[in-house]
Amino acid sequence: MSSNEQQLSGPDFARGVPASDIVDGKMLLGHFDGEAVLLAKTGAEIFAVGATCTHYNGPLAEGLLVGDTVRCPWHHACFSLRTGEALRAPALNPVSCFRIEESGETVFVREKIEKSPKQQVKPDSHVRSVVIVGGGAAGNAGAEMLRRQEFKGTVTILSADDALPYDRPNLSKDYLAGNASEDWIPLRTPDFYNEQKIDVRLKTRVVAIDTVEREVTLADGSHVAFDALLLATGAAPVRLDIPGAGLPHVHYLRTLDDSRALFAKTKDAKRAVVIGASFIGLETAASLRARDIEVHVVGPQSRPLERVLGAELGDMIRAIHEERGVVFHFGTTAVAIDEDMVTLKSGDRIPADLVVAGIGVQPDTALAKAAGLTIDNGVVVDQYLQTSVPGVYAAGDIARWPDPHSGAPIRVEHWVVAERQGQTAAINMLGGRQPFDAAPFFWSQHFDVTVSYVGHAEKWDKIEIDGDPSSRDCKVTYLKSGRTLAVATVSRDLESLRAEVELESS
Repeated sequence: MSSNEQQLSGPDFARGVPASDIVDGKMLLGHFDGEAVLLAKTGAEIFAVGATCTHYNGPLAEGLLVGDTVRCPWHHACFSLRTGEALRAPALNPVSCFRIEESGETVFVREKIEKSPKQQVKPDSHVRSVVIVGGGAAGNAGAEMLRRQEFKGTVTILSADDALPYDRPNLSKDYLAGNASEDWIPLRTPDFYNEQKIDVRLKTRVVAIDTVEREVTLADGSHVAFDALLLATGAAPVRLDIPGAGLPHVHYLRTLDDSRALFAKTKDAKRAVVIGASFIGLETAASLRARDIEVHVVGPQSRPLERVLGAELGDMIRAIHEERGVVFHFGTTAVAIDEDMVTLKSGDRIPADLVVAGIGVQPDTALAKAAGLTIDNGVVVDQYLQTSVPGVYAAGDIARWPDPHSGAPIRVEHWVVAERQGQTAAINMLGGRQPFDAAPFFWSQHFDVTVSYVGHAEKWDKIEIDGDPSSRDCKVTYLKSGRTLAVATVSRDLESLRAEVELESS
């Protein structure tokens, strides 16, 4: 549904709607003054909020009411019906709130009203300066949450990147495919950081952390003091170690600069080889095919993403790509790259003027390890995302936390998880005691098919499938010893939201 269609659908709430049409626990879509609006009733209270998610403009009317909140069906953002506040990433901006007027048996929507976000914690007066190492999803979300909680001290983001925090998922999706301009990529404008008094220092590399003196050392020899520290250094791509890996037409995709360089190459490229049938590899393959580039995908496995999604969804994803012309070479690996050719272990030689490697990432834990923090396949944190050193927190791709849903320590390399952890860590740095208990969530786009996944299942002993993966309409449940660990859905957004709520309440 287009934005305009959504605005014009349903009743004009300015003219009123019968109170009997507003049912407890249900949503009613309409419009007011040219804007899509939701009416929702929880108990005896009626709320009116903007009906469009502030993340990617998802239709909230197709989402799920949970108490006095509404969750977006596309990427599981969550908004307060009382204040409009974006309570859960990936949305960072609130939706509008409107005044309700009840007259007899009719409910009218009136003008917009300003609501203040609910404060989750009173900032600890002992914390006057917060340093965030890393300008990605977790670091940016953490800085924003500090200000939303009315923290008045200094907030400094030290980022090795040369760009302000940006929407990393788009790098392999719409931006690379040519469906989104670069204006779409930044999460915020420079003015936002100035207004929020968030000091973002780009091209700034931290070389050491002193947890006793409470300061970090930068590559130029200067120091930045902190009362609380958030480590959000993310992960780095695993590099190819084969002849020709350093040739100029071999690319990786992690940063905005990476995507820009790859984007520029697509203008002249005719044949591409993607080494690695990972999520990033397959999303890149889809984007390259959207540019009419011949694409071959190479991987040692027997089907794509089977380790994460199982055989049935793996076969579905392979079929989707093959229908669009992607050629797979499974059960083999690349052993050499030449200027116009990729040689496989199988002996096959694939012509290529563009090579993209997507063979995984490694958490960037060097700083944490040198600082004496406990490391175990990531930086070990407790349920509040605090490391083994009080006042030092970790979030995002580097954090390994005790997952209450699976009962095991896990580390997850996904955008939404990183943002939500950054938000939770920020609250706890200010003296909160908010456990990170959100069920992990990610989505993966394969041409016009989206797979949504909630929970975390590294291993399972049973898969239950409702629907038909080959028809791109299904719900796949991953279980171990009878317990649901994760749920993947295709074309069933509402079921994905319900699975998220069930996992978080179990």
